[in-house]
Amino acid sequence: MQIKFTEYPHMKPIRMATKDKGFFGGIWLWIMETRRWEITQDWAFSLGDTQHFVIPKGFVFDGASVPKYFRSYLSPMGVLLIGGLVHDYLYKYETLLMAGKKKALSKKTQKWCDQTFRDINIDQNGFKIINWLAYLALRGGGWLAWRKHRKNNLNWKDSV
Repeated sequence: MQIKFTEYPHMKPIRMATKDKGFFGGIWLWIMETRRWEITQDWAFSLGDTQHFVIPKGFVFDGASVPKYFRSYLSPMGVLLIGGLVHDYLYKYETLLMAGKKKALSKKTQKWCDQTFRDINIDQNGFKIINWLAYLALRGGGWLAWRKHRKNNLNWKDSV
């Protein structure tokens, strides 16, 4: 799946609340927490030639969910950034927001979202093996995040 955009997303890091957690609390957060990022301007992109989408300003995501022990080799905000951003929006809302922000795609399955992550990343970085491994990891463990988001049952209109 080919993804097109004119500029990378504008984003800012969200502060990790480690202050006043004490030594062990700070260590625990350092080990267990993942930096989150907020989109600071609407980010427009296209999938293929005809489908135009937007991730709206204010959307918060954590990039690709790479286990901590692999992050020395594969950063969640590195070569998996674009696929991770689109995938996080898909997991949260089960859809993509169409350009104009008035409608969205029909609800998508977890498998479709995972395949979209894989295909976007292959298009972006060309690392087929790494992206297939990330896809297989998503298929094996992504159901936890998917189930959590389905319990929250957020509507894409909440993101606009």
